[in-house]
Amino acid sequence: MNIMLNGINYSYLEAGKGQTILLLHGFTGSKETWANLINRLKQNFHVIAIDLLGHGETESPNHEGRYMMEPAAKDLYDFLTKKQIETVHLLGYSMGGRLALYFALAYQNKIRSLILESCTAGLISDEDRIMRIKQDHDLSSLILNKGIESFVDYWENIPLFSSQKSLPRNIQENIKIGRLNQSPIGLSNSLKGMGTGVQPSLWNRLISLESKTLLVCGEFDEKFCLIMGKMNDKIVNSEIIKIPSAGHAIHVEQSEIFATIVSEFLLKREMEGIS
Repeated sequence: MNIMLNGINYSYLEAGKGQTILLLHGFTGSKETWANLINRLKQNFHVIAIDLLGHGETESPNHEGRYMMEPAAKDLYDFLTKKQIETVHLLGYSMGGRLALYFALAYQNKIRSLILESCTAGLISDEDRIMRIKQDHDLSSLILNKGIESFVDYWENIPLFSSQKSLPRNIQENIKIGRLNQSPIGLSNSLKGMGTGVQPSLWNRLISLESKTLLVCGEFDEKFCLIMGKMNDKIVNSEIIKIPSAGHAIHVEQSEIFATIVSEFLLKREMEGIS
């Protein structure tokens, strides 16, 4: 399915009935990334997975500023408005988690609950931000100058995804195919417009987050477990779960466990009678 949002043709899929949960994938991912989770959640919920800017079948604007958090979040708000959806449970992974957090803080009245998988609230020091922006621009140049295949060969071998090497070969191949099918300009501009270095730091705003929040990290992903532990300390109404035998992409590496945790969290929120 497709929908026009502020001049951009977005692609999404939806399944099931009930309260809506909106799924936001990570960098180099797409709505298809959530297939296993959708199959579980659609039994009790109305599930929507959307291809973010520059990913999947959504358009890839040429202007990198279009990918920044503020316009990207506004697109999501307008999506819910056009779909006549008052409130959502919002789940985001990695890059999608950063966008989900930004959206939840900008539009708190739209959030029934928030689930963040392997993400950060941003970088605090100027030095870290400048270094990360340079790294993202270097990656952007790799994509545009060397091609998507060279980038994917590099990306799938970074330490962040080392735990995925133990996944069944067919799953690894599906992940690679998904990455290879991405738009070079879309990925490049996502790095420049929505990268961790350029996004606003949200650390000082976490205390104002009112929604019940679930933070999920994988035990092998020590860096992000540490980051999310600090986020958990600042968010008033949150809890954190560390998933055994999982790295960064928990919904892929431990899909059944992840689906069970998410489903139980959402059902509990609904049973508590969120208005």
